[in-house]
Amino acid sequence: MPQENTFYFGQQNFKWMLIGLAFIVVGFLLMMGPDANTVDGKFDPNVWNDDIFSIRRIRIAPLFVVIGFVIEVYAILKRK
Repeated sequence: MPQENTFYFGQQNFKWMLIGLAFIVVGFLLMMGPDANTVDGKFDPNVWNDDIFSIRRIRIAPLFVVIGFVIEVYAILKRK
């Protein structure tokens, strides 16, 4: 008797996985920026950049990453 090959995940699951992955990638991209002691790409110990503590890097970007992982869990646990 031939065995039917079926995927565990359906099309909707893969769609949600891609959406979750997009949230995670956007979150990590929002965390990018200059270093605390970098001026024009060169290290300078006399300069301090307060931008490393911006709302975008501290609050919004991690929120995007966490939402992305929650979407990934939903995509895995969702039935076809």
